[in-house]
Amino acid sequence: MSKTWDAIIIGGGAAGLFCAGVAGQRGKKILVLDHAPTLGEKIRISGGGRCNFTNLHSGPGNFLSLNPHFVKSALARYPAKAFIELIQSYRIAYHEKHQGQLFCDDSAKQIIDLLFAECAKGGVQIRNPVSVRSVHQEADTWVIETELGSERAKSVVMATGGLPVPAIGATAYSLEIGKQFGLNIIEPRPALVPLSFTSEAFANLNELAGLSLPVKISAGSKGQRYDVGRFTEDVLLTHKGLSGPAVLQASSYWCEGEAIRIDWLGAIEMSGGFHCDDLFDREDSRLKLTETLLASVLPQRLAKAFAEQQNLLGRKWAEVSKKDRQNLKDLLTNWSVKPAGTLGWKKAEVMLGGVDTKALDGQTMMSRQHAGLYFIGECVDVTGHLGGHNFQWAWSSGFACAQSL
Repeated sequence: MSKTWDAIIIGGGAAGLFCAGVAGQRGKKILVLDHAPTLGEKIRISGGGRCNFTNLHSGPGNFLSLNPHFVKSALARYPAKAFIELIQSYRIAYHEKHQGQLFCDDSAKQIIDLLFAECAKGGVQIRNPVSVRSVHQEADTWVIETELGSERAKSVVMATGGLPVPAIGATAYSLEIGKQFGLNIIEPRPALVPLSFTSEAFANLNELAGLSLPVKISAGSKGQRYDVGRFTEDVLLTHKGLSGPAVLQASSYWCEGEAIRIDWLGAIEMSGGFHCDDLFDREDSRLKLTETLLASVLPQRLAKAFAEQQNLLGRKWAEVSKKDRQNLKDLLTNWSVKPAGTLGWKKAEVMLGGVDTKALDGQTMMSRQHAGLYFIGECVDVTGHLGGHNFQWAWSSGFACAQSL
């Protein structure tokens, strides 16, 4: 029988490798197992190949969970500042792109190399590709059966991520292990994912594919899974419906059968110097065509589409009744449409749901029922907003776990 490891980490992604490096440098004997031929593929493709590795403003309010307080301990113990300091120690150049989002100047491969270097410093052993066949407990020892034989450990850490991007080997293995040991699983579904629409719901707007503009967007409702999500971001009109950061954010809160709501003028108002009431009440606009008036604040093609939708195309503003003006204002500031669905796991960036956090200790990530069984990263019912927060959860949850091993 082989030696007993302090911990075997199943999953060599962001959370698993980071946890391994931290634990190894604490003097622990760590083995990482992964079924993929190449590790870090999700890191490599993230952020357009430059990896949005954290967010300057990452905090508890940037995460969805049925237990919203669960993230607080891990984020406090290992905040974004700590990972930024690690990045700086490796002299990796980075930049802030939008709302605190940090990206590598060069390549996401720098983050993968950092994680491997941290593991090497801790003497971590990594084996891949290797398939794990079973996980079970014998007395106070965990036994992991693989295609290469049996390994024993004081602890086992499940870090296999979620279901998005099946093409790079995503699996539900952590959730299967959770179920095996009696932990509740919050039903997973795609998040940070584009939404599709029927042609009826989209009317003439489906002719505007490629247009992008900042909006205020909201989705969800009180009493649903995560209440209401509100964001000011860019929306992108596509041939299949809506995408862009605004819709990806909203998708995490959206429930099937519900509408999403868009204020097409809200982001312009927030930028200052404009109030939508001024647009509809200005006397100097009386001789302008409706679509021309709207084009002063919206892209021309979109302005024309909205005027056409209200049968106001080609009509001077002075000819538009007070009621029709109000209807147009309501349409622009509270546009409501029901998505047909999401574009699924292939297009999702992360998974919503996972191992119920009520079954875990928020300070250590360990199962409350089974000593030595840990769950970290995306497989846990913690999902970040767009913009580096999900990577921050990988670092924070991995760190909290590593301190407990």
